[in-house]
Amino acid sequence: MCDAGELLEVGSIGRAHGTSGEVVVRLITNRTERLESGSKLAADVRELVVATSRPHQDRWLVRFEGVETRDQAEELRGWILRAPALRVANTLWVHELIGSTVREVSGTERGVVEAVVANPASDLLELDSGDLVPLTFVVEFVNGVVLIDVPDGLFDLRS
Repeated sequence: MCDAGELLEVGSIGRAHGTSGEVVVRLITNRTERLESGSKLAADVRELVVATSRPHQDRWLVRFEGVETRDQAEELRGWILRAPALRVANTLWVHELIGSTVREVSGTERGVVEAVVANPASDLLELDSGDLVPLTFVVEFVNGVVLIDVPDGLFDLRS
């Protein structure tokens, strides 16, 4: 598939469901195509190939190729599922932002991204300086630098 360092965690396997080898999968991504039939996912011990999947409440019921019984499904419980990053034009992923330098269009460096914090209005870049920058102010991301255009006074709010 890929070098383990290039894979992103996309979900985890929970309990077995039924007797035909299905398991409950909790995705931590909104990219449900990760669970389409034929999709390959790296897991703790081996690669798994999705045979079937269907939404169930706030999770997914998935059967992997070669997993035909409840006992086989139970052996997968707790495994972490990983996959290569998707390449989507004009899209930034959290893992790409972490560790990036944040610079204003004026040239002032504001810090390094430590985390991306979920927020209903707009996700926030959490900087090593303690500042929070709404993603709506991101203008560009090039070579590990996040260029932002923020309103005057945004960084004075903490004072």
